[in-house]
Formats: sequence, C-alpha cells, structure tokens
Amino acid sequence: MHIPASQKGIALVMVLWILTILMVTVLSFSYMTRTETHAAFFFKQEIEKKFLAEAGVERGIMEIFFRMQNPSVEVDGSWRSDSTPYKVQTDNGYYTVSITDESGKVDINRTSELILKNMLSNLGSATEDADAIVDSIMDWRDADDLYRLHGAENDYYMSLPKPYKARNANFETLEELILVKGITPEILYGDDNKKGIIDFLTVNSKTGKINIFTATKEILLSIPGMSSEAADLIMTLRETRDMQNIQAALGQTFSVIAPYIVTTGSSVFSIDAAGYKESGKAGYSVRAIVDIEGNNKYKYIYYRSPMYVKYDRNNSH
Repeated sequence: MHIPASQKGIALVMVLWILTILMVTVLSFSYMTRTETHAAFFFKQEIEKKFLAEAGVERGIMEIFFRMQNPSVEVDGSWRSDSTPYKVQTDNGYYTVSITDESGKVDINRTSELILKNMLSNLGSATEDADAIVDSIMDWRDADDLYRLHGAENDYYMSLPKPYKARNANFETLEELILVKGITPEILYGDDNKKGIIDFLTVNSKTGKINIFTATKEILLSIPGMSSEAADLIMTLRETRDMQNIQAALGQTFSVIAPYIVTTGSSVFSIDAAGYKESGKAGYSVRAIVDIEGNNKYKYIYYRSPMYVKYDRNNSH
C-alpha cells in the first residue's frame, strides 16, 4: 500500500513530539526525585541537629543539678553557669552548651535606668539612642500614660501604621522589646558582627542587681563604678576558681559597686545549646530557661526552638 509523502512527514513529526514529551517527562521525574532525595537528606540532617541541641539542653540541666548539689566543692571539669561555652563530641556530630544563671543578666523589669543605659552604650548604641530606648522601656512597663523626656506611651504607638498599645506592666518576654520605640531587630538580636541586647537581658532574675559571679564582661561593665580592669580581674578569679576573695581583690571598687551587685545565684538558668553535624558548619540552636525546684525537679519556663525568630514590629500582629 502506497503512503503519501505528506502523511509520512506528519507521522514523523508526531513520533518526534511523542519522544520529546517522553524525554521531558523522564527528566521531570528525574529532577523531582533528585530534589525530593536532597530535601529528605537535609530534613534528616536538621532533625539530627535538633536532637543534638536538645541533648545539649538535657546535659546542661544535669550539670546544673550537679553544681547545686555540690555548692562548696570546686570539681575540675564541672561546668560553670557564667555563659562559658562547652563542646561535647558525639558519634556523628557534636553539640555546644552554655549555661547562664539568670541573676547574672540585666532584668528589664527591675533594673535601674543607669545599668540599662550603660549596657546599651557598651554594646554600641549612641548616647541619644540609648536615652530614647531606656526611657521608652521604662514608659512601656510603668502603669501610667505619662511619658519621659525621650520615651513613648500609647499616643505614639497608636499613631503607627499598625497601631497597638503599650503594655503598661512588666515585660512578659524579651521578644516583646521589639515593640518598644527605638528598638530594631539589629539592636535586639544583633547581627553577624555583634551580639544583640537579648543575650544580656532577662525577665526571670527577680532582682534589679547583678550577680558578679556569673555575669559576662559586657554586663559587668554596665555596673556603675566598674572599671575594665576590675571586670578583667573578676573574670580571671573565675578562671582560677578563687571567687572567695573577691571583696579583698577588688578593694575600694567593691564598696562602689556594692549597691548594684549580689554574690549569690538564683534557681533560674538559661541554657543555650546548638547541634552540629560533622560535615556542616550551620547548627540548630535551642534556648531553654529552667527553674530548679529542688529534689531533682525542674520546670521549663521558656523554650524556643530554633533559638530566635527575628521579626519586625510592623509584621508582628
């Protein structure tokens, strides 16, 4: 049977189209399979890093109990609660942990304006910015609608594109600070070059004073009358575990800073942990705050996983 040349051409075109569609389908399935395989691999890695970070939190709690049960004994290898970082190797990765007694941080619900202003200045805020932030924090937490010289009350916050009211009560969380006039995500959370103020603040210490046995150097320098030399001396005494002689070592400086400090710890601790795989540099971080109730009992009063979710006040409602 003779087939016209025109029909042969049409058949050839159809065959080519079918082959093209089949090739595209095969490539699409191949790409989708490859994508799903990679997604499953990275998901598995994230889960493993999360579990490592959670293991770090549990290890931190164990170390806290150990120190509280042996308060008068300095054991080599025991973990301190002054934000010192520790690294623990596992079979397929590692986790890092740092423990901080909350009494070694600045409590924004109880601290003096001077300590808060010193801390902001030490962390790089200009004087006028520090004044505005401190006054705004004080206005946010007080019960009235009278605002300080550089502060803000409801009339300011209600004039924003997405209005809201000041709490006019104590802060419930540190993340709430993003709503306060003058505080930006960079100030609160920091960036690649510096830490944010959230790392040095608390709402859980239940005192307006600073525990010099557990405070970081940044916080020590926020204490009125504290010199850089005195802060370095305190850090050195911690390393040598010789804090019993702190008053004699500081001399006159101790009497100057005495109204702003305590030398006893609290029962509330923050634990910052991060899990890492051997093959990767990016970790999964967790922050937990635990209240030790005694008799090997504790409760979580804060838990964030991953540690920070940065957000802007204009997108927070």
